[in-house]
Amino acid sequence: MAATGRRHLVQDFNHFITCYLCRGYLIKPTTVTECLHTFCKSCIVQHFEDSNDCPKCGIQVHETNPLEMLRLDNTLEEIIFKLVPGLREKEEQQELEFWKKNPPKENGQGKLLVIQDAENLTCQRLGLPDVGGDDGDGDCGGGEEDGGDEDYHRSDPQIAICLDCLRNTGQTGESTVSDLMKRFIRCSSRVTVGTIKKFLSLKLKLPSSYELDVLCNGEIMGRDHTLEFIYMTRWRLHGENTYPMVLEYRPRIDFG
Repeated sequence: MAATGRRHLVQDFNHFITCYLCRGYLIKPTTVTECLHTFCKSCIVQHFEDSNDCPKCGIQVHETNPLEMLRLDNTLEEIIFKLVPGLREKEEQQELEFWKKNPPKENGQGKLLVIQDAENLTCQRLGLPDVGGDDGDGDCGGGEEDGGDEDYHRSDPQIAICLDCLRNTGQTGESTVSDLMKRFIRCSSRVTVGTIKKFLSLKLKLPSSYELDVLCNGEIMGRDHTLEFIYMTRWRLHGENTYPMVLEYRPRIDFG
């Protein structure tokens, strides 16, 4: 006997595909790993500016940095876009219009950051433009070496950073590191300082035994600090700072 199940409407699934905070469809659905509740990425990030607790169940997500406990749910995002016709196009158009009306300011180096076209918007998960430029140093998250995995980090939140070399560190007898040919890069905001150090070592052709310090606002960053954590807790707190976030590197200084 053939099954005669009733047809379901999109509103039948609203409980699973709407955000508890804004009551709209989930945009860039982001799950709190501690309790598995899901919200729009912008909604939950804004909520965590004032609280470390889940807005739905009240559980403490993290004592100091709840953003570390967030994960994008790409599968759910694709399901929502398939269930709600036109939602993807509408969001992309609204994001494009926002950046046309709110162009980024000049950064501290005098380089004007410009939103070029709608395609670049896929790389602006944190509201930062693609300042990597052409191929080469411009992308920390992948390149020609990645082959078929060149889009592996495309769905991660992206962040633009500037890597500046600190000279005259006071280490007599040791050659100082040099500037990168291209200081502006774009990569996943979940990249750690340890990965940035590996990236610098490769680009600067440093020996494997050569150690670097990476600093933000003069403070040495730990190897496990992510760029998103540094941006939220070190860079953004200084009101005079502009985009992109500037990290400085130098030969490691042993204070022991």
